[in-house]
Amino acid sequence: MNYWLFKSEPGAWSWDDQTKAGTAEWDGIRNHQANNNMKAMRRGDKGFFYHSVYQKQIVGIVEVVKEHYPDHTDTSGRFGMVDVKALRPVKTPVSLSEIKAVPQLANLALIKQSRLSIVPVGKTEWKLLCRMAGLEP
Repeated sequence: MNYWLFKSEPGAWSWDDQTKAGTAEWDGIRNHQANNNMKAMRRGDKGFFYHSVYQKQIVGIVEVVKEHYPDHTDTSGRFGMVDVKALRPVKTPVSLSEIKAVPQLANLALIKQSRLSIVPVGKTEWKLLCRMAGLEP
């Protein structure tokens, strides 16, 4: 199993939107590296749902339920999407400043590639972030 972090602007698609939908398409990605990250996803992979822009915090856990397929919102035909299902909210949201304060997370792609909307999360980092969020990994 692989782990990921999905960034979303709460004004466009929030954790509340995701939980109301249950399962939803993660579409609209127009960055080749983020698209390649989605191509690497497999059913059952887990991800953090991260509110970007003003909140900048992990707020929930999602699961990949459908692997990469063409994005119907992309007229160029170059980009794809995956479907994710809301699993549960975190008990304690984990802010970007809290993440940056932990030396073991210094190489996290969220920090190193801050503008990328979908980034991988290593197994060790996943466990640590889950503990910070009040969840069992």
